[in-house]
Amino acid sequence: MSGAGTTGVAPPPGTAGPPGEPGGGAGRVGAVRGWAAVVSVAVGIFALMTSELLPVGLLTPVGSDLGVSTGTAGLMVTVPGIVAALSAPLITVLAGRIDRRIVLCGLIGVMGAANLVSSFADHFALVLAARFLVGVAVGGFWSIAGGIALRLVPEHHVGRAMAVIFGGVETATVLGVPAGTHLGDLAGWRTAFAAVGVLGLFALVCMVFLLPSLPAVRVVGPLSLPRLLRDVPAVRRGLALTLLLVTGHFLAWTYLRPILEERTGADGGTVGGLLLAFGVAGLVGNVVAGVGAVRHVRGVVVAIGTTTALAVCLLPAVGTPAGALPVVLLWGLAYGAVPVTLQTWILRAAPRETEAATSLHVCAFNLSIALGAWGGGLLVDRLPAVAVVAPAALLALIAVPVAMAGGRFVADGESTS
Repeated sequence: MSGAGTTGVAPPPGTAGPPGEPGGGAGRVGAVRGWAAVVSVAVGIFALMTSELLPVGLLTPVGSDLGVSTGTAGLMVTVPGIVAALSAPLITVLAGRIDRRIVLCGLIGVMGAANLVSSFADHFALVLAARFLVGVAVGGFWSIAGGIALRLVPEHHVGRAMAVIFGGVETATVLGVPAGTHLGDLAGWRTAFAAVGVLGLFALVCMVFLLPSLPAVRVVGPLSLPRLLRDVPAVRRGLALTLLLVTGHFLAWTYLRPILEERTGADGGTVGGLLLAFGVAGLVGNVVAGVGAVRHVRGVVVAIGTTTALAVCLLPAVGTPAGALPVVLLWGLAYGAVPVTLQTWILRAAPRETEAATSLHVCAFNLSIALGAWGGGLLVDRLPAVAVVAPAALLALIAVPVAMAGGRFVADGESTS
């Protein structure tokens, strides 16, 4: 099939389908089971994002143990980012008519196994091979799960359900990355990777028991994605915002540990505490944005861009861990709003093409992670770590006029140009 179209088969009772499609979606699932399914997906997102971002807190010990530079160790973030960017649209198309529950469970299992492999690796190349598999899991899972709230809960609860699902991203930052950093400092980085592998298997169990059958009612064909890019300007603008905000963030955040070590003399435990503070602020930002973006998505994006630029620009001025705390909190508050806000933008831009639009968004998001980590690595290997600040802030600021330009969304019934 060259474009998006219905399969012509109505989901059986007890399964979930998109709103407006035969089968009734959230109504069929039931309120309690629907929210349980939302929580299981959030657990999966939490496990995946903890896995993807865990190396941020462990660059120094992994690099030292495996004999590579800090910039080279940053490839542990770059590689899964690139792979996830490619796998998001590819898996969305290849999934075809396969039940989305089966696809999601399979991908989360791959992630768990890959982290267990990393924990036993004695060469950096094997770690990168395992990170390749993590990227496949992240891209495929997120492209399908990003719009899944529309199939699990009533329409008037979709914003709240999306905040719960993307709360998994912030919870990974609040608990996963700081806990992994702390565990790595106490018991070694291998133990931290093994723990994330077990976390992935736990998420798999949750999803097997809590996620309902999700038959493919709308199939994404290989020509659906270029057609969506060509015909919907709001989707293109949303992808541009993703590239700007996420690349800018990861240019600096991937190397926050060496920045803090360089500027404040912070040790691993202190860095873990600051990452925890970042995550707590991010969780607040996610909740606030989950409500605000539904009504004022453009304004929330503007606030994210300006606040991120301000926080990043303040980094060179910090001289102690205590001085870094308010900067990290401000930064976390802004970035916490990014995932749910950009996903809201994409879903409003293409409300009838949720899987196709989300796969493009996930592609752009993970490509941005890779670009940011790679670009930052080039800088920190040649200059003081704080050199990443200026380009990161500039990208965040450019997002502001991009968000303010153009018309309204398709969902508003007006021009998207």
